[in-house]
Amino acid sequence: MNSVYLADDAATIQFGVWLAEAVGTQGAVVFLHGDLGMGKTTLCRGVMQSLGHQGAVKSPTYTLVEPYELPDKTVYHFDLYRLSDPEELEYFGIRDYFAEQALCLIEWPEKGLGWLPAADLELTLSENLPGRCIKWSKNTQKGCMIADRIVKKLNG
Repeated sequence: MNSVYLADDAATIQFGVWLAEAVGTQGAVVFLHGDLGMGKTTLCRGVMQSLGHQGAVKSPTYTLVEPYELPDKTVYHFDLYRLSDPEELEYFGIRDYFAEQALCLIEWPEKGLGWLPAADLELTLSENLPGRCIKWSKNTQKGCMIADRIVKKLNG
């Protein structure tokens, strides 16, 4: 299994919870692909709520990154949609964000091509009315472990 149907925002948030649980205490780089409105930020909201964040989770479209310093983990939520040139990431200090224990959730990673590290896991959200479909690909051993844990959650 490398895809699942998500009926609504609640199911997308739940998938985010499973993703956070699957990552656990380790860090990971997760690319989030999908058109506008497909639920990438909603999924991030589930991750953040699972990790204990109480506030709002908004897409960092204008700031490029929103850091979350949580008791057990640091999460960086990137939105590269408005990035005009991937080289801007170098001036932004992009390398400083990818610590071994950090969870980096990156929306629109194709905008940072050549400047981002390889993703452990890539998630693609697409419309499948009335909900959406999420597919994933595992790019590293860590990504395989995370995906296997997600599948176990899906299978109950």
